Amino acid sequence: MSKVTVVARMTAKPGMQARLQEELLHMVAETRKEEGCLNYDLHRFAEDPGQFLFYENWVSQAHLDRHAQSAHIQSFRARASEFLASPTEITLWTKL
Repeated sequence: MSKVTVVARMTAKPGMQARLQEELLHMVAETRKEEGCLNYDLHRFAEDPGQFLFYENWVSQAHLDRHAQSAHIQSFRARASEFLASPTEITLWTKL
């Protein structure tokens, strides 16, 4: 098994920054309880409070896959169009 790093970027619709932040902080609390989550850190862009970035590390791809199917992630995805200006940009990385 090798660790997986995820960088996910999202942008709030105008006027929805606080709502998106609230949703994301809920995901942080739930995700940090998941088996295999090494860290799940949320950042906000200093120059634009409507842009958010997750920096995540997972024990394995299998753990990340289970996370993607979790109830809180599925719930967020189902409602994301309410507060996201565009689809989430997700990239996977491997530490060298």
